[in-house]
Amino acid sequence: MEKILLCFEAKLAGCRKDLSAMAMTPGEVLWLGCDENTNLERLTKTDDKTFAAHQTFNLKDFIDLPNKSDEEIDIESMDYANNYIWLVGSHSLKRSKPKSKRSDLENIQKMQNIKREENRYLLARIPVKGNNLCKSYEHPDNPDVQLTAAKLENTKNGNLLIDALLDDPHLAPFLASQIPSKENGFDIEGLAVYQDKIFLGLRGPVLRGWAIILEISVEESSPNTLKLKSLGDKLYKKHFVYLSGLGIRELAIDGEDLLVLAGPTMDLDGPVRLYRIENGINLPEESLLKPSLILDIPFGEGVDHAEGLAFWRNEGNQKLLLVTYDSPAQERLQGDDGIWADLFPL
Repeated sequence: MEKILLCFEAKLAGCRKDLSAMAMTPGEVLWLGCDENTNLERLTKTDDKTFAAHQTFNLKDFIDLPNKSDEEIDIESMDYANNYIWLVGSHSLKRSKPKSKRSDLENIQKMQNIKREENRYLLARIPVKGNNLCKSYEHPDNPDVQLTAAKLENTKNGNLLIDALLDDPHLAPFLASQIPSKENGFDIEGLAVYQDKIFLGLRGPVLRGWAIILEISVEESSPNTLKLKSLGDKLYKKHFVYLSGLGIRELAIDGEDLLVLAGPTMDLDGPVRLYRIENGINLPEESLLKPSLILDIPFGEGVDHAEGLAFWRNEGNQKLLLVTYDSPAQERLQGDDGIWADLFPL
């Protein structure tokens, strides 16, 4: 298996253990998101098998986060389309985890706590100019169009997407019951953008073995705020995908196909598989899909959780899939600041 080395600044190298999202922009510039902060990390290709020259961009410099503190966004996915980096938070609740420093009774009591963090309810776009993020600039091919950083409008329920789903017959019960992520609760982990279509893959809930992809479109309601664009008589479409009980951990556009990275919805180790939905960018509304399995991706016991996807072409111009991992195994770490990502043929 071919590998790519990702090198981070030593003082910020802790993020290499929490990589949860990835996107590639022109010029072979790699953008990475970690699920425990409010930053995007940029690495630049320095040779055929290495990305380095690490630079950090704090999203608070480009958009107004729902919670203006350093509360994590829980960035779960990113994509590059239409001169923008798009990113999405998990939109999920979380339950307190047991910790070794507490007594059993303290941990049991803490596990009663279900917490909502406002920054998780983020769907945003940031313009990319050259190798940098910016708040706004003129479209490179159309000076009459201004590219602007913006986010989906936040509401008391989270944002406009959650508002729309509160009446959904399949998803509303999970939102109303306040089921946390990793317990088959509502949890966005996949994002793919094609023209004006935004596909959101749900890690949970999984319904009788069927995972769910939401399809939405957005438009500006103000220079820095987005609203859901009507899709006929609805604000979203739902697509049900049979992944043998697995949830969606990432999405990617390959031509006109939609690739689906699938893994367990619960907090456990299990199969990690890549599926292909042919002509996935043109799905009929309320569709039931049985995609083809194209790849099994290795996983470890408590380590190596595949989460980030991007495309890569090697010296022979062969198209490969670049995969990064959250909670990496020790052997994946290189020195004090590096980590190995894997390349898989498609």
